[in-house]
Amino acid sequence: MKASLDQRLNRVIDRILSKELLSNAGLGNEIGFYIFDYDPAEEMKVRGFLRIVEEQLPKRKPGIRFVHINLFSLIVEYLQDRKLLDRAFELQKAKGSEELLKALKGPLHELKIAKYLVEKAKPEQQDVILMSGVGSAWPILRSHTLLNSLHPLMEDTPLVVFYPGKYDGQGLRLFGKLKESNYYRAFQLVPDPTAA
Repeated sequence: MKASLDQRLNRVIDRILSKELLSNAGLGNEIGFYIFDYDPAEEMKVRGFLRIVEEQLPKRKPGIRFVHINLFSLIVEYLQDRKLLDRAFELQKAKGSEELLKALKGPLHELKIAKYLVEKAKPEQQDVILMSGVGSAWPILRSHTLLNSLHPLMEDTPLVVFYPGKYDGQGLRLFGKLKESNYYRAFQLVPDPTAA
């Protein structure tokens, strides 16, 4: 598995910089959402690799406009902006995580987070948007519902999601175990040659 991940990571930057991805070429009417799935045990390696991606994209393609959004950090920022973060901590301390999740369901509705992400990322000003932190954001936010909410908001800007789990082109399985829902509107960024 390690060799397979390294081989796949070595193809990520070329794939992101490909004319096909950046221009949404050959996608028909589908939006350019791409998923790079990986074994959650490799999270730290992928995080380190994302720093390399951020360094290399402008070196390899001067002038490229991109932003990297960490979904968990975005949620924290959203709660801070709305003066809800301290109250969330207090609620969790007083009543536990389950009550906190119930209380955050409305404020962190996926459409609100999708709109906030678009407000921060400004897709109309980007050539590509990278998103990580999906595993850290669970169970506060479900990936498939966020992606569905982002579809009408992203215009023609490709989105590349680094996903700790499995994506087989039909459905997402967070951490390789939790079936989120059928989600078939994304493309695999770099398919895993060892996947069945």
